[in-house]
Amino acid sequence: MELENEKISVLIADDHGMILDILSLYLSAQTDISVKTAADVEAAADLLKIEGSFDVILLDYNMPGMHGLKGFDRIMRSNASKPVAILTGNPTRRMMDEALEAGAAGILPKTMPAKSLANAIRFIHAGETYMPLSLMRDEMNSQSSNGGPLSSREMTVLGFLGEGKQNKEIANELALSEATIKMHVKSICKKLDANNRTHAVINARDMGLL
Repeated sequence: MELENEKISVLIADDHGMILDILSLYLSAQTDISVKTAADVEAAADLLKIEGSFDVILLDYNMPGMHGLKGFDRIMRSNASKPVAILTGNPTRRMMDEALEAGAAGILPKTMPAKSLANAIRFIHAGETYMPLSLMRDEMNSQSSNGGPLSSREMTVLGFLGEGKQNKEIANELALSEATIKMHVKSICKKLDANNRTHAVINARDMGLL
């Protein structure tokens, strides 16, 4: 029983029975992972009431009860602040941004090998955020296309910072949420080695970005 308690408890919710069977079979064979499955959001919520929180939960983006990210939010609030990630057959940058903004621990493509999925679960359990390599490459390509350290969206946000606009104003201008803008500002500060937004603008001007 003690060994069982040391395992990473995982709940996978997906309305495709074959996917559940394959993933459950492989992950259950891992010495450090235990798995429960559910066919939809309602079943996942019921399991949480019975079993309590799980170390990591994976939710299919398109299964019954999700309604975009409403179902995700419901499950996340029921999981005692432990990580919940999105499982999807078609990860996109927009989906990733929305999911991360909602508090997801990452996006896991259904096309990834089972071994990689197990490692991603361990990664998430360790407190990290998992992002598909394909989306990371898209981000890097976006950065290299404008010849600088910032992505195209970050350059747009930086321009508004240079005008002295606050996050809420920038969010209104770009039709994005304030949380997304905060994420971009944080990334800009990190990439420009700045302590705050004002410092970022100063460094950007020194680098010729503004």
